[in-house]
Amino acid sequence: MPKRKSFSGKFKQTVIEDVRKNHLSYSEAMRKYGIGGKMSIQKWERIYLEEGVEGLCIERRGRGSPGRPPKLDKQVKKDLIAENQRLRAENDYLKKLHALVLEEERRNRRRK
Repeated sequence: MPKRKSFSGKFKQTVIEDVRKNHLSYSEAMRKYGIGGKMSIQKWERIYLEEGVEGLCIERRGRGSPGRPPKLDKQVKKDLIAENQRLRAENDYLKKLHALVLEEERRNRRRK
């Protein structure tokens, strides 16, 4: 399998600016600059339009690292714990109420 080329951010910028300035097609730019495929130029152009020139300098190969999830503020964490406890208590209450209602219905059926 052939090794993939790694292009510098400056080179990508030159290609995209030439494509946009001279209205080149992706195929023409691919041949002119010796790039292996049109998809690379399309991706570069999308990044250029969305993130600017700085976005072209970022290395994007490989899988992204999910990293650590951001830590919650202490007050938010306390609020979430309190809400969770309240909801658990409410859930227990509703379960007991439902059981009592079912028991009451069973008693009424027996009496009839």
